[in-house]
Amino acid sequence: MNFTKKDFWYSVATGFETGLLVWLIADFLQAKPPFGVSWVWMMLLVPIFWIVGINFGYLLGKILPFMSQFGRFVAVGFTNAAVDFGILNLFISTTGVAEGSWYGVFKSISFVVANVHSYVLNKYWVFDATGRQNMRAEFAKFFAVSVVSLVINVAVATVVVNLVPSQFGMDAKAWANIGAVAGSAIALASSFVGYRLAVFKKS
Repeated sequence: MNFTKKDFWYSVATGFETGLLVWLIADFLQAKPPFGVSWVWMMLLVPIFWIVGINFGYLLGKILPFMSQFGRFVAVGFTNAAVDFGILNLFISTTGVAEGSWYGVFKSISFVVANVHSYVLNKYWVFDATGRQNMRAEFAKFFAVSVVSLVINVAVATVVVNLVPSQFGMDAKAWANIGAVAGSAIALASSFVGYRLAVFKKS
């Protein structure tokens, strides 16, 4: 497989979306951009990263065929993570709550919204599962895999935030995002395996 026009436009759209959310999240966290460059540039840079990364996935796919899909899946995963973090930080900024039991509630809601976003991108881009029959069964499988990923994501994030002491002098808001990163990373790997083998498996 080779990089297509469809890949290009999805890369641009999801990359821009990710860059915008990274900018907004970084602004909320008052994070200093690297090299003194504005976070606004992420809206231009991330689509370029996505295009390069997906092409690299296709290159590796000549050796390991699943890597062609995995390159797109990683781009979608980062985009969904940005959606996840964006909603999580919206709750934190609105309520001022960044830990405790409510953090688990906020993280659950943000993950579910990101998961709906994930279904659309995975179905129509990553696994190209259009035209399939019995969409109810497909969605039921997707939901089942997503529930397992939700449990893994929220459990890992909540353990990190509530049981692991904050490192490197990070405040509660920053450490809440570290927990989200840890949860998303583990859930990303488990969900790819589940979607590929159980949900969008080609007959």
